[in-house]
Amino acid sequence: MNLIPPGLIVAVLLVLIVSQLCYAFLPYRRRAYVPILVMTALGFALGWLWDFLGLPSLRLGQANVLPALAFALLLQPLARFVPRPNREPKEPGPDHSNAPT
Repeated sequence: MNLIPPGLIVAVLLVLIVSQLCYAFLPYRRRAYVPILVMTALGFALGWLWDFLGLPSLRLGQANVLPALAFALLLQPLARFVPRPNREPKEPGPDHSNAPT
């Protein structure tokens, strides 16, 4: 447990909480949760980059919060462009097991 920095645990929890809040409260139609989670995680990664560059930020322990939340919210409209697996079942191919040889 000493190998995992506490800021990483806080950041993962914040990503999950913010993605759930975005999924629940942002008014987009036909949304899936996974693209919103991806965009939120990308926003928090951009927030880490912001902090790495030494730009001003609001921190919660080791995790920076303000730029990460801003990037996560700004990226939410792009969630519709995240590719998702097709949910329609594929038609089975022709069965060649009974074909004459």
